Amino acid sequence: MGRVDGKIAIVTGGGNGIGRATALRLAAEGARVMLADLDAVAAAAVADEIGDTAASRGHDVRRPEDWAALMEDVLQRYGTLDILVNNAGILATESSQTLEDTDLAQWRAVNQVNAEGVFLGCKHGVAVMREYGGGAIVNLSSIAGLVATPHLIAYGASKGAVRQLTKSVAIDCARHGYNIRCNSVHPGFVDTDMGKHVLSLNNADVERNREARRKQIPLGIFGQAVDIANAILFLASDEARYVTGSELVVDGGNVAV
Repeated sequence: MGRVDGKIAIVTGGGNGIGRATALRLAAEGARVMLADLDAVAAAAVADEIGDTAASRGHDVRRPEDWAALMEDVLQRYGTLDILVNNAGILATESSQTLEDTDLAQWRAVNQVNAEGVFLGCKHGVAVMREYGGGAIVNLSSIAGLVATPHLIAYGASKGAVRQLTKSVAIDCARHGYNIRCNSVHPGFVDTDMGKHVLSLNNADVERNREARRKQIPLGIFGQAVDIANAILFLASDEARYVTGSELVVDGGNVAV
């Protein structure tokens, strides 16, 4: 029997990177997965890769009406919701995100997706889960939500907001007896498209920057999307039934130094 056998899951940003890896892991462990992504074509490709236990739809995490439609779709298809992975996020909209270079438009764009999108996911997810016996919410933050990020002002702030929001949702659900757990995952540098984007900011020498970043990691290696997916799988499963309001750091030891 799989670790999430028979559970119904939503993964936002499921078309690539960590979202794709998470959808694949959850499906491999027995879940039925709805992949929701702004890139509907990418989400459909991952659903096809998984097979009959997956479905997909275009989804903009910034739009409350999209969240309402997503929940309605899942309930019509599967009758319940057990797992919500708020993974969708963006890094930047410009080539630099220092304090001096970040205008209000970039600040708002990053925080609207990364912070408001997670807020809306939690709000709509809790509203459904509490009516169907509970569930598990996993929010993707970052080590950027734990330490200073002077080169990523908006992104770091957005991920700090996710960390705090997660704890507040967890305690609110616990106090109301909803049987809903909420935890955050904090990846370090992961070898995905977003990871490559980090290396290219401020017109950096990507290969030199990559090697410098690798040397900062105590384990000496970059994370892979599946490493984060494995952490999400644990928090989504009943193995983590006594874990809520926690932050799971998956970074090769980076913030421990």
